[in-house]
Amino acid sequence: MNCQVNESQVEFYQKNGFLVIEDFLPADELERWKAAVMNAVQQRNGQKMPGKDLKTGEADGINEDSEYYGKVFDQLLNLWQTDDEVKKLMFDERIGKMAAQLAGVDGIRIWHDQALFKRSWANPTSWHLDTPFWSFSDRNAISIWIALDDATLENGCLFFLPGSHRQTTFENKGIGINMDGIFQVYPQLIKTQSVAAPMKAGSCSFHNGLTIHGANANMTSGTRRAVTCAYMPDCNTFNGTANILPGDYLKTLSVGDLLNNDDQNPLIYHRTKNRL
Repeated sequence: MNCQVNESQVEFYQKNGFLVIEDFLPADELERWKAAVMNAVQQRNGQKMPGKDLKTGEADGINEDSEYYGKVFDQLLNLWQTDDEVKKLMFDERIGKMAAQLAGVDGIRIWHDQALFKRSWANPTSWHLDTPFWSFSDRNAISIWIALDDATLENGCLFFLPGSHRQTTFENKGIGINMDGIFQVYPQLIKTQSVAAPMKAGSCSFHNGLTIHGANANMTSGTRRAVTCAYMPDCNTFNGTANILPGDYLKTLSVGDLLNNDDQNPLIYHRTKNRL
């Protein structure tokens, strides 16, 4: 695994809010990741996340047009909670250290992983933010996005608005039908030049949860597969948003409570506890 982060990469990430790392996974590790993720997806049989009956492509209460949104991507969350092999991959402290170094934080907890598959002819993913969906509010939240297939301009690679993380807030526009909907909230960014991030399989990107990003439509007859993991910096507190937190756990929380439940959001790296 290409898991060393240098000073120039940290500087680039901090300035632009994203970073692409080519050849993150060598061929043998890529095959392991593919096999683990595909097995976990198959075992879930379309169930979007553990403990909820919602199926991939069904209305989730976030997006107004469920028919359109269901054709943006297939999304299955927290595979680590239902598959031991995916759990081993997600608990890799080397990745946690990379995320902590880029974000500039001491400790990193898993918020949730995701399989994100754009099927053939899938709709584009409109410009959006990640952190405003989540149950904590931290300007340093970070995600990794790993290409399991080549992500190209034709099949739905990511795009970023560089530097947008320094101007956005926790206001949540959501992922809607119109690509430019985000600019109703952030009109000052409408002239920003976007940056495409095509990646060959095994490469990855990191991005800040407040970086505006989106993806092309899949204009091919093949599927573009990716796996992601969102990370919460350690010592965050509950902001009142349920998001992926299970109902029984939510009943124990009040706004301001520390989100330190290792069964739900495991600490995979901390600078003072890990020596990599």
